[in-house]
Amino acid sequence: MSAAAPALPDVDTQRGAPASAHASSGAGAAAQLEVKQLQVDDAATARRWDEFVRGCPSATFFHLSGWQRVIQRQFKHRCFFFYVERDGRIEGVLPLAEVKSRLFGHALVSLPFAVYGGVAAETPEAADHLEQMAQRLCQTLSPDHLELRNIQRRHQDWPHQDLYVTFRKEILEDEEANMLAIPRKQRAMVRKGIKNALKAEIDRDVKRFFALYADNVHRHGTPAMPRRYFQALLDEFGDAAEVLIVTGPQGEPLSGVLSFYFRDEVLPYYAGDAVAARDLAANDFKYWELMRRACARGLKVFDYGRSKQGTGSYAFKKNWGFEPTPLNYEYRLYKRDAVPQNNPSNAKYQLMIKAWRRLPIGVANWLGPHIVRSLG
Repeated sequence: MSAAAPALPDVDTQRGAPASAHASSGAGAAAQLEVKQLQVDDAATARRWDEFVRGCPSATFFHLSGWQRVIQRQFKHRCFFFYVERDGRIEGVLPLAEVKSRLFGHALVSLPFAVYGGVAAETPEAADHLEQMAQRLCQTLSPDHLELRNIQRRHQDWPHQDLYVTFRKEILEDEEANMLAIPRKQRAMVRKGIKNALKAEIDRDVKRFFALYADNVHRHGTPAMPRRYFQALLDEFGDAAEVLIVTGPQGEPLSGVLSFYFRDEVLPYYAGDAVAARDLAANDFKYWELMRRACARGLKVFDYGRSKQGTGSYAFKKNWGFEPTPLNYEYRLYKRDAVPQNNPSNAKYQLMIKAWRRLPIGVANWLGPHIVRSLG
């Protein structure tokens, strides 16, 4: 039988920031297990947190401590980054952020703006303590729901979201072998991009990338993240975040992708394309160039990221020879009867999407950050 759940941390409602969380578990062998809270200015503990994350098989790039600084500073969401420790050694982490919106509701999420999240732990006891801490925190914050963006299902009796899948595939050691592993039709598109004299280069500034990204999402009728957010990702994660830009024969930007690097994986995460990119096959060339460079660096996994079933991005990744793996987002529902559907596939947002497409791009880029911060 597992020990009793840790006590709920106090929340400083006057300052709008969580107070320190520190609780001992029950008696016996588990008595040394403690749940603590990472403070945003605690660099020493953040380094220990990240060392754990890099060594924990169930942890992902989105469990790194840097997300606390990015989310708090760029979106002003309160973060609660809990870790469980025994005899001074971290055994698990759970990054959480509170998202409050009049339009989309009030949630405690692990983690907004991330495709993966939830508990990353070495032991079942550590995982249990962290999840219990999250549920106790909900008693104080009183959100509509708690959302844990797990890869693997943890609780068969919790409501879950089965809309999303992820696409991951091994990067082969030989460049030509990776090219031949792409199905014939999509491989022809890659070769078309090469024949069109497209070029790829790394860009440490987000100006060109943001222009491509913002125009792309505007055409799809969805609000754009603020430009400062993308620069914050590069600044926070250093060499683990990178922008690749594809240019045409005249040097014109056609396509871009902001990728993350974690252990032996590359994760293309945010992307954008100009209208002209389709005819020149710049999108396929972009992902091939990213894969080719990852192969040269000795990386082992290409994580094509999350897609909703039945969408164009889902079909595109399938056409590249990637097989979908379901994501198991799990929920505790407190003030709602069903799992939230805050995504463009929801029919009730179709009028909003159509109206957004008609906005001038400058207006959309100004208004978008005020909306997207609440989507997470």
